Amino acid sequence: MLIDSHCHLHLMDLSNFDNSMDKVLAVARAHDVSHMLSVAVELDDFPILCALADKYKHISISVGIHPNHETDAEPDASRLSQLALSHPACIAIGETGLDYYRAPDDAVRALQQQRFREHIRAAIASSKPLIIHTRDAAEDTLRIMKEENAQQIGGVMHCFSETKDIAKRAMDLNFYISFSGIITFKNAEILRELACYIPLDRLLIETDSPYLAPAPYRGKQNHPALVKYVALMLADLRKLGYEQIAEMTKNNFSHCFLLIP
Repeated sequence: MLIDSHCHLHLMDLSNFDNSMDKVLAVARAHDVSHMLSVAVELDDFPILCALADKYKHISISVGIHPNHETDAEPDASRLSQLALSHPACIAIGETGLDYYRAPDDAVRALQQQRFREHIRAAIASSKPLIIHTRDAAEDTLRIMKEENAQQIGGVMHCFSETKDIAKRAMDLNFYISFSGIITFKNAEILRELACYIPLDRLLIETDSPYLAPAPYRGKQNHPALVKYVALMLADLRKLGYEQIAEMTKNNFSHCFLLIP
């Protein structure tokens, strides 16, 4: 069975699933997906995610604020840690990190960096690993991770699309590398080469749904069932059986998020 290590169930348009989350999860189950981590992008998501986790025991959740999200009040590490510890299904802090693609202004970047630092401190305080998003900001992301001792708690570099060097340095800091449907895109040859480099015990798979649907569904809404296409691509690239990739990434998920004692 597969684990979708990063999705946003609360952001999905359910109109194609009879307006039912039950249907989304049933389709996922039919495609071998046994568990998923539904990730927060703002603090208002947290009670919604808690309700999802209360209803569906095979859904884990996180708490955090995406670097591009605007908020009136920035939570400090204490607040984030308190929320993370308030629900047993919350296994991670994030998604957090840096995204300079839509943040050319130095003041905005400084705010992102401070927010990122608070998330790392919260992760260490709560013993909840980090879900890190980085776009056009890899050097600053790694620098802050080192300065804040993120290696103490580790986590995952989600939806990875950086270089081999960045991947190696992130793994040296105790982080896993997660691949999304991007590796199925026709123009992602370099990323597929990278997917062959990552050690098997450091690989995770995800959808990032409702975004980034894999081929042959590119351009449509993504959903957890489609993580199977990421697993199949990795199996083909690594010359392994699909079942091996499923078992390996499932075990890696448990180790990454400290679910194995």
